[in-house]
Formats: sequence, C-alpha cells, structure tokens
Amino acid sequence: MKICTLLPLLEADFTVKGISTTTEHSIMTDDKLTYKNIAIFWLPLFATWLMMSLEGPYLAAIIARLSEPKYNLAAYGVAFSLALMIEAPIIMMMSAATALVKDGQSYRKLRDFTFILNASITTGMLLLVIPPVFSFVAKTLIGLPPRVAELTHAAMVILIPWPGAIGFRRFYQGIMIRHKTTRRVAYGTVIRLAAMSTTALLLYQCTSAPGVIVGASALSTGVTLEALVSRWMVRNIVKNIRLIDLDSAASPLTFKYISTFYYPLALTSVLTMAAQPMVTFFMGQSKQALESLAVMPVINGLVFLFRSIGLSYQEVALAYLGGNPCSYRKVRNFAVMLGAASMVGLSTLAFSPLAGIWYSSISGLSKELSEFAYLPTQILAIMPGTTVLISFQRAVLINAKRTSFLTLATAIEVAGIVVVMFMLIYFFAFIGAVAAASGLIMGRIAANGYLLRPYRLPFDASRTPA
Repeated sequence: MKICTLLPLLEADFTVKGISTTTEHSIMTDDKLTYKNIAIFWLPLFATWLMMSLEGPYLAAIIARLSEPKYNLAAYGVAFSLALMIEAPIIMMMSAATALVKDGQSYRKLRDFTFILNASITTGMLLLVIPPVFSFVAKTLIGLPPRVAELTHAAMVILIPWPGAIGFRRFYQGIMIRHKTTRRVAYGTVIRLAAMSTTALLLYQCTSAPGVIVGASALSTGVTLEALVSRWMVRNIVKNIRLIDLDSAASPLTFKYISTFYYPLALTSVLTMAAQPMVTFFMGQSKQALESLAVMPVINGLVFLFRSIGLSYQEVALAYLGGNPCSYRKVRNFAVMLGAASMVGLSTLAFSPLAGIWYSSISGLSKELSEFAYLPTQILAIMPGTTVLISFQRAVLINAKRTSFLTLATAIEVAGIVVVMFMLIYFFAFIGAVAAASGLIMGRIAANGYLLRPYRLPFDASRTPA
C-alpha cells in the first residue's frame, strides 16, 4: 500500500460548503512537490527562528558589558529558564493551530482553549514571583547565591506578561502557517527584534539598570508587541475562516477532543522545559558553579542559532504531511539535508578559532569564560542534527494524531539528562557546564532512538493508524 492511500485514515475527509480544501492546503502529489517548494515555504520560518535565536546572544552580549557580568548573566539564564518552564504548556499551540483550525467552529474552540491556557500560565507566573514562593524555589530548591537570586526575582517580575503573549501569538502564527502565509510570521519577528533592540539600547544608554533588568525588559516588550502585530496581520484570514462552514456536524471540534489531542503536546513541552531548571540545579551543585551558570546561556544561545534550522522545520513538515502524505519522501529528504548542514555548521565553529572570536569578540566574555565554554560547545556539536530529526519525527506523529509517543520520548530525554548529570557531577566531579552539555546530548539521542520506530507507524503499510 502506498503512503498516498492512507490519507483518509490520517485526517478526516472534510467537505467545505462552497470552498475547496484543495486550495486551502495547496495539496501536491509527491511528483509535483519539489525541494524548491519546501525551501520557499520553510525559509521565512527559518528566518523567524534564526532571528529569535539571535535574542539570547545579543542580550547576553549587552549584559556581559554591564556591571557584575557573572551575576547578571547567571541571573538572566535562571530567569529565562524559569519563564520557559511556566510558558511550556502553550509552546505547542502553533502546531495545534496548524493541525486543527479548519473552519469557524474549530477556530473559536481552539481560540477559547488558548485563552484559558494563557490565563492559567499567567496565574502560575504571578504565584512564582510571590517573595516567599520565589525564595523557596531559588534558594532552597535551586541553591542560587543570594545576589543571583535577588537579580533573578527582579527579572521574573518584569517577565510576567511574557508567557501569555507567547501563547497568544503562537496561536495566530499557526493559522498563518496553515494558510501558507509564512512571510507574515517572519515580519512579526522583525518587529519583535526591533522593539527588543530599542528597549535594550535605551536602557543600556540612558539608565544604570542591572544587565538582567535590561534583558528581561527587552524580552517582555518585544514579545508583547509581536503578539499584537500577529493578531493584526491575521485579521483577514480570520474573517475568511469564520465564513467557512465545514460539513462536520457529526464530529465538531470540542474542548474534550482538543484536550485529548493537546495534553500530550503540552506535557511534552513541560517536561522539556522542566529540564532547564534541573540543569541549573545540578550546575549549582558542581565544580566551578558560578562560571558554569554564567557561560551556559551564552553557549545555549550559540547552539540555538543552529538548532533553529530544525526547530523551524516542524510546522513545515506538519503542513505538507497534513495536506498529503505523498509528500513524505521529499519532506524527509529535505530534513536529512538540513540536519547534515546544521551539524557541519556548528562543528566548524566549535572546533576552530571561530569559537574564540564568537565568545570573546562577539559575546563579550572574558578570556577565562571564553576558554571555559569551548569544551561544552564541542560536545553539543551534533545537537542541531538531532533537533532536525526530532522535529520531523514529531510532525509525522502529530499529523497522525499519535501525540502520546512524544510525551514518553521527552520523558526519556529528561531522565537521560538527569541521570547523566547526576553521575558526572556527584561521582566523577565534572565541571557543571561539561556535565550539562553531556547530559543534554545523551538525553536527546535517547529520545531520537525511542521515536525511530513509532514515527514510522503512520506510514507502515501493514498497520492502520490509530
């Protein structure tokens, strides 16, 4: 049985009253789809992720040039990790909107679901910044030095609107992707970076605010403005969606279905983001803890530049596979090319004098901290390739509504990170940043390995997708 014949099993066969779904999805056969088509669709999303990946190094470079760089870089890394953990349940909303928003009814249901989830994570952020609660988390659980904890708390207060704004804009960005307007996603990110840069530079030039306050203020301002602009850019698409009446009365999108579909995705993100505070905790207990806490945000920023190649590909694969599983072969081959290119790129930098230029001249780290960052970066050199692979695996499984596999894979990844870091720090006395890099790469490889079989199931001719 060919992949193409499984389309009715993978996605309900909706008939639009007066509107062609073929036009909406731009369905192509495997023969007609070209790598050029995929590249044109992917490039704006890659540009978006690439611009977002520049945020970390850019803000870290500013923080490194202000007073108390070690404390402020460490506080920025912790605050960002905690904010990401709170934001985690909403991160997959872009994929959910890409997969589920088909007509007015599904738009309204998923929009309301998004608003409820946004309200929940904002409440969680407010609870975390209550001084006694934050003191327990930062000092007792993570073990931060008093000065780092103080700076981290100030940054968390500024970041209160950040998770909700991200959920809001990811919902509307998913709708843009589904309707093949990926350039608008990139336009929104340009505005976000412009607002972030303006805020950071104004605070840098006109105030004596600590570096972590500068970074947190820039992040909150940029994301909030991007969310508002995204809603404005999608206004005409939303008007058209509201006019679409799919003949799906027998199976309308419900909160129960959304919850069943989205819960594994949200749990996947929560587990992924929970790994960040765990990494921070273990580094805080390691040799050269302060240096490790200071350089890991900078290292992660560099690695994220190359990981953005894979992170931007998940919605691309989801959009094409959702339109026609016949696209599978070329979508997979394009992923292989992206994975190889991203690994070669980071490896070239990590194992050459370019690493010193990046960390010293561009990121503004001292010579001591720059040299400290070399080995962890080299260990993480293959991380971009594993990111492309897991993005493709996730897209296949989300499209086939097999999201539960993703949760278990992420649990395996987090468990791998924890076990490796625990062993290296407590039994082998590794430096924190080296143990963190080793744990991150081993955990990801374990997750990729687990998903190798499940992601093939939707396209296995001998099986019927669930």
